[in-house]
Amino acid sequence: MLDNKPTVLITGVSGNLGLRLLPQLTEFNVIGVDLKPPESNLPLRFERMDVGQEESCRELYLLCRQTSPSAVVHLAFVIDPVRNGILDVQRMWQINVAGTARVMEALSELNRDVNVVEKFVFPSSVSVYGCDLRGPVPEEHPLGAHTLPYAIHKMEADRVVQQRAPALRGCSVYTLRPHIFAGASMENYLIGAFRGTPSGASGRAVKMRAQGKRLACMLPHGRRYLENRIQFVHVDDMGRLIKHILCKTEPESQRLTIFNVAGRGEPLTFEQCIAIAKATLRRVPGQAAFRLVLRVLWELGISAIPPEAAPYMTGEYIMSTERLRRFLGDHYEDVIRYTISDAFADCFKTEDRLVAQSATG
Repeated sequence: MLDNKPTVLITGVSGNLGLRLLPQLTEFNVIGVDLKPPESNLPLRFERMDVGQEESCRELYLLCRQTSPSAVVHLAFVIDPVRNGILDVQRMWQINVAGTARVMEALSELNRDVNVVEKFVFPSSVSVYGCDLRGPVPEEHPLGAHTLPYAIHKMEADRVVQQRAPALRGCSVYTLRPHIFAGASMENYLIGAFRGTPSGASGRAVKMRAQGKRLACMLPHGRRYLENRIQFVHVDDMGRLIKHILCKTEPESQRLTIFNVAGRGEPLTFEQCIAIAKATLRRVPGQAAFRLVLRVLWELGISAIPPEAAPYMTGEYIMSTERLRRFLGDHYEDVIRYTISDAFADCFKTEDRLVAQSATG
């Protein structure tokens, strides 16, 4: 790097959040680490690396010693095993949990004698709290993820960061716990369920997607499932928050800072989400039937939503974001630009436009 820009290293740079973050980092030299290069024309140095492998710890240490990044953003995480082609849970754990430990070990060794990395940012998840919470929970709420490997891995990685933060001498560590990512570019379990995307890898699913077919949005019978509330955060707001942290000059008073992250405004009910998505609602007799249908669609390769996600699709988990508001202060609305409702609605704007075009064409 020949200019005077600070350097930031991003693991998992080729994922959705990484791709949305890159355009916001023009003030930095970017080193991207991932299994494959990002689909982006923006300038960066790319290094192929698999944090699921033991040797990545030394590889990352040597890379950081050579490039001296002032900040590291750790995004490398398998969220959707079907999309990533990594269906083995142990392989996922090696990337998600052990990989997080390897990254932090490399940075602690790097900072042993000289404070090279000054900031470390790790996106955790709302799912670490569990899926049936009473009221908006603060960051001190006990972690209780279960059932879903992604949620359990996020919880274990969250704990790794908490335990190892003191070893990153002279480094401010930020753990961000966002609610469900939303936005036109986002594809995840819940957004896919409201979109009705046949997201599986089977030939049948591929044909259904090509034909523009939508699966019905399912919920068990009972009014409470429609009244369950949910929050979203726009992926671009998450990118702006990470950039704000990277550009922040004042050091934190404590080594580890944890923030719940969600869009502005009130949560949506599932009933409101179904209306915004213009989804067809199908009711099933109960939670057991709901899990059974998810399992059948999963095993047929029609849906990429694992049956273990069922509790997170029928429960309510709302977070308090008061700490984030205080942290951002006057910058709050400039960083978190989308309300929860607008963030969710942005997931469907492309579809609405295509429908309008076909109607007028």
